[in-house]
Amino acid sequence: MPMTLADVMANFSTDERCRELLRRLRWPAGIECPRCKMPAVELETERELFYCKDCDYQFTVTAGTIFNDSHLPLTKWFMATLLLCEAKKGMSACQIQRTIGVSYKTAWYLCHRIRAAMAATDKPMLSGQIEMDETYIGGRGKGLTRRGRGTKKRPVLGIRQRNGELRMFHAEDVTSRSLEKFLRENVGEDVDVFFTDEFNVYRGIAKRMGLKHKVVQHSTKEYVRGEAHTNTVESAFSLFKRGLRGSWHKLSSKHLQAYLEEMTFRFNRRDKSDLFVDTLRHMITAPVLTFEKLTA
Repeated sequence: MPMTLADVMANFSTDERCRELLRRLRWPAGIECPRCKMPAVELETERELFYCKDCDYQFTVTAGTIFNDSHLPLTKWFMATLLLCEAKKGMSACQIQRTIGVSYKTAWYLCHRIRAAMAATDKPMLSGQIEMDETYIGGRGKGLTRRGRGTKKRPVLGIRQRNGELRMFHAEDVTSRSLEKFLRENVGEDVDVFFTDEFNVYRGIAKRMGLKHKVVQHSTKEYVRGEAHTNTVESAFSLFKRGLRGSWHKLSSKHLQAYLEEMTFRFNRRDKSDLFVDTLRHMITAPVLTFEKLTA
């Protein structure tokens, strides 16, 4: 069953309970030293410590993880994780701040560390029927009121496998070289059909990659022709933009990809009943994101 906020508060009401779950997620086959990967033992101390005699190293279950060096109780980490992974259209740092009772700076850093763990997941190559399209993100101002290609807004590229996973990227531009690079990095050799709109660069990409290509003419208000359409990837764009208008409001170009990764992670796992635990599993294995690196 899906985890609710009430479940998290009841089942993980203390740091000890939180650590026990992290321990099972990090070492399902037994405690292992994060330095030398050899078996370790638990020390009989008040504070939960483990010891590796091979490299003479003491450590905790959070050592070397995104939880490390955090003064925030694990109970609040767990609540923030549940809120972020279950919010269909995302949740702002201000809302996290009010809900779990921390400062805005703590909430902002906390959310970005969770997003970094979401981005560090393994992503299988896409196959079958592939849709590809681009959209544009930005506010109001000179050159920002135009829609579509030619605007000064920031381009976001979407690639989606029908009945499969989604990928979204903050692209520098929408040139043929950039779009082909993203496509080659994310699709395998067993693509059945490549669906796009009439943007000319897609024709050249499909030809160079040897893909069967079907096009819909959006310029003539044609959105579906048989099985040819890009509606499924556009529905993902729509969901992200609703989150942008309703939750995040304003994203810097520097952090845009992090929000895209959060939305993609949640979207690809929307039918999973263990989304909360799965998110924690990625958090316990993801590389550490320091505040200095985040704000550099």
